Amino acid sequence: MRETEEKVEVEVEIEATAENDASVEETVNEEAEGEQVVSQEDNVEVLEPKKEEEDFKAKYLYLAAEMENMRRRYEREKEGLIKYGNEKVLSGLLEVVDNLDRTLEAIANDEDEKIKNIVTGIEMVRNQFLDVLKNNGLDEVKALGEEFDPNFHEALAQQPAEGKKDQEILSVFQKGYLLNGRLLRAAKVIVVKN
Repeated sequence: MRETEEKVEVEVEIEATAENDASVEETVNEEAEGEQVVSQEDNVEVLEPKKEEEDFKAKYLYLAAEMENMRRRYEREKEGLIKYGNEKVLSGLLEVVDNLDRTLEAIANDEDEKIKNIVTGIEMVRNQFLDVLKNNGLDEVKALGEEFDPNFHEALAQQPAEGKKDQEILSVFQKGYLLNGRLLRAAKVIVVKN
């Protein structure tokens, strides 16, 4: 009986050891799973800042490109304002040039000596005025004897003329002008049509 009792005790001890081993294994497994969860959480935490960094980098590059485009646009607008900013003033001054031309046409053939001196003075003022306008980028549109170009000329009438080819400009009613290569005012002309 003693043997049976010893066997039973040994079996109980083995079972207890097995239970302890199982609980130790469960604890180890739980700890290992916890570490895996922590390490996965660490990975997630590491990935999230990288994504944020990429987002910030993308936003930075976008803003840098936008600033460069804005700087270029500003420079282009500034150049345009410098080139064409005085367009309205020059356009208004062209009327003064036209009036000087009409005055010269009206009194140029007068034989009176005083009138000839006035004509000379008006021509000098007109030439000086045109020089100042040319220094500010104003050029006259060539018209008389040229072929009609709707980009630079405005046809007021058509007339037949012998010895002239079609679409040739026969006479100029009002001179046209360019401001830095851009049309400020079209020349008003009469065109040949045979």
